Amino acid sequence: MFSPALASLQSRLQHPFSDPSLLHRAVTHRSFSAEHNERLEFLGDSVLNLAVSTLLYLRLQAQSEGDLSRVRANLVKEDTLHQLAKGLRLDQVLRLGEGEARSGGHQRPSILADALEAVIGAVYLDAGYAAAEALVLRLYEAVEINPQMQAAAKDAKTALQEWLQGRKMQLPQYRVVGTEGVAHRQTFEVECAIAELALAQRGSGASRRAAEQSAAAAMLATLKAPRP
Repeated sequence: MFSPALASLQSRLQHPFSDPSLLHRAVTHRSFSAEHNERLEFLGDSVLNLAVSTLLYLRLQAQSEGDLSRVRANLVKEDTLHQLAKGLRLDQVLRLGEGEARSGGHQRPSILADALEAVIGAVYLDAGYAAAEALVLRLYEAVEINPQMQAAAKDAKTALQEWLQGRKMQLPQYRVVGTEGVAHRQTFEVECAIAELALAQRGSGASRRAAEQSAAAAMLATLKAPRP
């Protein structure tokens, strides 16, 4: 069953887990155990994007697709997820390897953001999409959502998405193609691929998100480079 700290987290989530092992895994970093949260994070990322997209579609009915995409990018970026994770006090329950813990991993924005997505993925597997969507809606209750968020600076992934949407093309696909280094000092390598153009570019970073941004920036540079 749960430790007092995890039981308290379950209460804050307002979701009683039928399978406690899912929550245990959601807060377990790869530096702690081979049974870590990265697959749950992958799943939770998709659930989060769908739930936030639905929320924006219903709430901002006068906004265009491009506007909705920019607002969504603000709502699911690392900094926003980091703040939501801190609100849930995920830093108090993260299971980290000794080296990662010593280097301040409990407060690292990328680790907390990833753990939050893993928790969303865990709720989805435990009780289905409706329960996971309800959790996302609770998390975003205190987050201001308005069309002015579109004015925020675009990151590379958002800029690439808008470039492709403006040309009626499908969105890029991102995949992790490699990791290097010890668990608490890893470098991720991500490939960004555009099937319609038969193009792929790679980028690296200290987190999956950072590597995706790097790959997207490389792809944008390729697309915008002068043609001979």
